[in-house]
Amino acid sequence: MNRNKNHAPKNSPIGTYRVDVISIPEECDWEKFLPIEIQYIFKKHPEYIPRIRTILSSGKAIGVRTILKTPEHILDAVHTVSVYSQRNYIITWLPRLLRDKHYPVVTDADRQAAQAAGHDLDTALESIVRDRLRFKQLVLIDEENRGIIDSEKRFMTELSELIYPLQVDYAVFRVSADNANHRTAIAQSIIKALLLIGPIAHVLEHFAAGVGKVFAASADDLLGEAAELSALHGSGFSKKELVRRSIILIPVFVLASWAAYSVHGLIENGQIIWGGVLFGVSAVALSLTTAIQSLFMYRSNLTALIRDGKLHREHGGSSITGLAWIQDFTNPARMGLFLGAACSPLLGIVGALLGLLQNGWVLAIIGSTESIIAGLTVIFASRIGEWRFRRRLQKLIHQ
Repeated sequence: MNRNKNHAPKNSPIGTYRVDVISIPEECDWEKFLPIEIQYIFKKHPEYIPRIRTILSSGKAIGVRTILKTPEHILDAVHTVSVYSQRNYIITWLPRLLRDKHYPVVTDADRQAAQAAGHDLDTALESIVRDRLRFKQLVLIDEENRGIIDSEKRFMTELSELIYPLQVDYAVFRVSADNANHRTAIAQSIIKALLLIGPIAHVLEHFAAGVGKVFAASADDLLGEAAELSALHGSGFSKKELVRRSIILIPVFVLASWAAYSVHGLIENGQIIWGGVLFGVSAVALSLTTAIQSLFMYRSNLTALIRDGKLHREHGGSSITGLAWIQDFTNPARMGLFLGAACSPLLGIVGALLGLLQNGWVLAIIGSTESIIAGLTVIFASRIGEWRFRRRLQKLIHQ
């Protein structure tokens, strides 16, 4: 089996794709090595195997063209619909549009707001629907330049119709994943900034006990909060909304700084566990506050969608709060920040019991737990998503 990979430029507007090719009849006997789309056809429609062999015997090859990165114009269209019509939500309308061509409710007020910003909602929706089946396509390759006749074109159209379930499933997966990645790029800068926190905290703690803890606990949270604000703004929340919600972060930051500074005294007085807990909590105070605020912002928007008649309360069998969590956690960095925030107090206790809270590197690790986990989540989310998707396809083949 010949497998060719064609990579578009990194920022190409047409996306990045892969082509898997079968070109000789004997390859049909190696079923487990075939592209999964061909395996699907062989399993579900074995009557097509002889016809595929005949095509391959005539100097033709069959390729499976798979988009690896959603084209920018589709991501822009998804963003336009989400921001100007669906209250920054994706999960409530995009999967149904891609699978069933079930259009979301768009009002005249939505259209006017989009037009005022230079966008057209109807055009955006049509571009998503038009290109949704292009994420996976079967193509006929004329390897010997003999020409492709009409009967072969019709046959390829038939084959493409057979893999329709795989086409729509992949479109939902690819667009949803790339949309989430598009909103989490800024998390990479957080990871780079963490490289400076360890040595700075170590020096500060060496010369002024307690100050290093304040720096380690606060610096990462401030970086994370700046990244979070940028990400939420990129997801469609207005600057006015973000400024209004940020007011509460000032007293939270002050209290977290005071708590971090108090850790040294607790440890000196033998209250090691409480010192570890307090440091862990102070290190993620802003992140936890941000997580709670984000949930309520998404929940409020979901309530507005229901009030406007754009969504039924029983959507997908999930509660309003449940859907708000799911939408928020489609962003892998947000999910990673939450998981890290939950782990930080535990690491604080471990660090205190081991007597390591005087070490700047340990302070940096504990204080930066949420951002480290967020970065790892971003890095591995795509691979995990690909693995889970391929498992679903394998189950679909063997049903």
